[in-house]
Amino acid sequence: MFRNLALIFVGLSAGGIIAAGVFAFLVIIGVFPRLIGETGTKRHILLYGTVIVTGGVLGNIADLYEFPIPMAGFSSLFLGIFGLAVGIFVGCLVMSLAETLKALPVISRRIYLAVGLQYLILSIALGKLAGSLAYFLCGMAAE
Repeated sequence: MFRNLALIFVGLSAGGIIAAGVFAFLVIIGVFPRLIGETGTKRHILLYGTVIVTGGVLGNIADLYEFPIPMAGFSSLFLGIFGLAVGIFVGCLVMSLAETLKALPVISRRIYLAVGLQYLILSIALGKLAGSLAYFLCGMAAE
């Protein structure tokens, strides 16, 4: 009995530490403050905190228990919306990380790009989109 309680304690503690590290990383690189600043919704800061923590908790529960979500014919729509939301989040994460590391100004100086950095970023994103679409639509993904 003591061994089971110790394992539960160690597992929950390790999970809490990992989750805190992930959220701290996201805050340090500026994902959440940047999104709040860009959308101009500073007055809802408590709602942002609540939604972020709730999403982390629900995501962990869904990962641990793997319960099925009945869609009743809406699975494609749900997966499309979910994929779009995850893609937007990953894009924001990547851009925040790139800004934190100061990678984009270094790249623009090295290739002597004075104007049009936003077009360079857009072309990289569109290339990634085209590659992903070719991969999934041409049947290259594992079934």
